[in-house]
Amino acid sequence: MYLAIKHLHVTCVVLSGLGFLLRAGWMLSGSSRLQHRLTRVLPHVVDTVLLSTAIALVTYYDGVPDWVWAKIAGLVAYVVLGTIALKRGRTPASRRLALVAAVATFGWIVSVAMSKSAAGFFGWM
Repeated sequence: MYLAIKHLHVTCVVLSGLGFLLRAGWMLSGSSRLQHRLTRVLPHVVDTVLLSTAIALVTYYDGVPDWVWAKIAGLVAYVVLGTIALKRGRTPASRRLALVAAVATFGWIVSVAMSKSAAGFFGWM
């Protein structure tokens, strides 16, 4: 069961990241596709499954490892930055800056998961 949950989790990570990049592209180009109902609903569905599988995976550990807490902190930062990038940024420059920071944070979260180290790619420096 663990492997099935892990594969679903990783699939949702990929879908979440690609969906964010697609919406970011639409935001940068001023596309009306950002207002489409599916564009507003589907990311929440994917992210709910992503979070649910993350919680299920944590139950396989005896105590929550430090790297999981680092991923949770990174996720909070990613959500805040993503919201600024796609909606709440007041200027195009602030949206672009938040977009770059969100993508970097997403990459760091993935590196934490792959290395199982709270430092993520910073540990390789």
